[in-house]
Amino acid sequence: MVSEAPPHDLLLTGARLVDPRNGIDGVRDIAISDGRVAAVAASLDPGSARAVRDLRGLLVTPGLIDLHTHIYHRATSYGVAPDPVAERSAVTCMVDAGSAGAGNFAGLRDFVITPSRSRVLAFLNISFPGIFAFDRGLMFGEASLSELLSVERCVAVVGENRDVVVGIKVRLGAGTSGRIGLEALERALEAARQTGLPVMTHVGKPPPGYDEILARLRPGDILTHCFRPAPNAPVDDAGRLLPALLEARRRGVLFDIGHGMGAFGFSSAEAAIAHDFAPDIVSSDVHMLCVDGPAFDLLHTMSKLATCGVGLSDVIAMATDAPAKAMRRPDLGHLSVGAPADISLLETVEARYPFVDVAGVEREGAMLFRPRGLLHAGQFCEPVPRLWETPYYRDGVLHDH
Repeated sequence: MVSEAPPHDLLLTGARLVDPRNGIDGVRDIAISDGRVAAVAASLDPGSARAVRDLRGLLVTPGLIDLHTHIYHRATSYGVAPDPVAERSAVTCMVDAGSAGAGNFAGLRDFVITPSRSRVLAFLNISFPGIFAFDRGLMFGEASLSELLSVERCVAVVGENRDVVVGIKVRLGAGTSGRIGLEALERALEAARQTGLPVMTHVGKPPPGYDEILARLRPGDILTHCFRPAPNAPVDDAGRLLPALLEARRRGVLFDIGHGMGAFGFSSAEAAIAHDFAPDIVSSDVHMLCVDGPAFDLLHTMSKLATCGVGLSDVIAMATDAPAKAMRRPDLGHLSVGAPADISLLETVEARYPFVDVAGVEREGAMLFRPRGLLHAGQFCEPVPRLWETPYYRDGVLHDH
């Protein structure tokens, strides 16, 4: 008599599951079949799966989503390869934030999105060539020329790529939208209106001002770099929250960290959080000029946010449930039965780590998120060594964690 095969491919057992969408924070077993979540319970029969992985002592979350990255690798000067960064930070979904525009999105799709092991989605830049001149000592704002801001071409490319395009991106600031300022935002908003997608807008050095940008955003639109340092910080010189932030949040505007090389200041973050204004979303804005610091990746940025006083479960929600909802991808960001088995495996480590913001300000953290692997559609991927797993140098001196 031939015995029946177990119904599940894999069983993850004994870990603390934090799944904000489903209100779960406790030890759970997770069964996986055909790349999807088949069951979640306090205890599942080990004999019900062909393979069992004991994860006691670890933290399991829905696959982490980095909503703001730049991964048009080799086609842009600042793009990083998505898979190595994703695997070292236990991220299952990388979202490119406007590296490509209508004129070169086909390359991003063919050469990055399609071959990547990671799930890759994208915001399409309202500027036809995307971000084409971004390097140390060489910056030209792609949104500074109205001739490049074609709503018609942007809308057409969205229509051809609905499966992977999740929004419209525009970068605003003195060095990015230049003299035309808010005209670039209006073009992006029009493309978003015609496609039914949200806008993600970058806030840089003025003009335009932080409050001017917020006044034009709609429910569901995303302001990234929300905790940037002055000028154009979310707080005034006395550390008081700008009233425009509260009004925008009441309308449903979303606020994203977007750390990057110039957009996360401890003073801004701490002051805003002290006024009960935490971000909605945490993202790294990882690219070639910050992948080795100060942003590094999503886990590093999450650890910094925890250092500012945001609770663990809230930080995880900001990297799972919240970005999935912002992208209007209800299939992602949770581990309900039937959802894709995109899963992040983490460890929380007590460590006195010197976090540094974009202005060189240092804060000593007490906890780090450490990657212990991830699953793409139920397939396990080993973690990549992290910065804090090896000695590091600061001020020319070897330090040991």
